[in-house]
Amino acid sequence: MKSVITTVITSADAAGRFPSTSDLESVQGSIQRANARLEAAEKLASGIDAVAKEGYDAAFKKYPFLNQDGEAGDTQVKKDKCLRDIKHYLRLINYSLVVGGTGPLDEWGIAGAREVYRSLNLPTAPYVTALTYTRDRACAPRDFSPQALVEFRNLLDYVINSLS
Repeated sequence: MKSVITTVITSADAAGRFPSTSDLESVQGSIQRANARLEAAEKLASGIDAVAKEGYDAAFKKYPFLNQDGEAGDTQVKKDKCLRDIKHYLRLINYSLVVGGTGPLDEWGIAGAREVYRSLNLPTAPYVTALTYTRDRACAPRDFSPQALVEFRNLLDYVINSLS
């Protein structure tokens, strides 16, 4: 799994050099933000079901046509899968907060996700809406400290951009 540390070491090894000063500063910055990331991960984990449901509700409110016959949410089974997928992205964001890098998102959530959705004729816009709602609804100090909120939103933006 990729983290800032493994990425820096792998990059330096591939270039046949020791990690540079800027590489080490990148690792140090990641370590300094670790408390904020872990706070965000803990709070997300404690409320992941509610957070996913709120995002899911926002997506189906914005795209009511998804409930029509032949659409992505025309049965309860399909709706449950949509909620499952939103939760999956949030869980990967949680993992990414813990490791301090986008590795879990890259490896298990983004690589090929758009192609899978296209092949199954599933729109990505509802997922983008759910994650955007989650990003915009989260606030400090109600949900997170200011720095934890920054870390959480950065990863949400990463996923949103990958699905857009």
